[in-house]
Amino acid sequence: MPYFLDGNNLIGLARGTARPSEEDRRALVGEIAERLRRTRAHAVLFFDGSANRSSSLGDLEIREVLGASADDAIVAGVERAPNPQEIHVVTADRGLARRVREAGGKTLAPQEFWRRFGTKGGRPPEDSAKINVEEWIRYFEDEGNRES
Repeated sequence: MPYFLDGNNLIGLARGTARPSEEDRRALVGEIAERLRRTRAHAVLFFDGSANRSSSLGDLEIREVLGASADDAIVAGVERAPNPQEIHVVTADRGLARRVREAGGKTLAPQEFWRRFGTKGGRPPEDSAKINVEEWIRYFEDEGNRES
């Protein structure tokens, strides 16, 4: 069963930041790739990007989406799948989760995903559910970070 991972959402939860750096992104990619190496699972990690590009690390495919949002690309991928009910989308974004279910896919909370696969050391990230609320508030107070 393939997993579609909401990268921007996971980075916020796993790294505790609303404005992830390139280092945060690389750390998340490395963590997920390492975890998948010990399993037979396949995952596609979606990020909003500055270019349409794809790369892979073993069973982890990384897709950067330009033009549409990563959320739109995830939903489109579920809709195009021959068996959408076999796709599990990992996100804590309720709006995306609703859209995925409407498209026939399943959703999985990030905390459950971490529990199922663990981390490099075989245990979930310590602060995978911790959110820096003040940082998110500052981020969304900035008009430049809002969609029109």
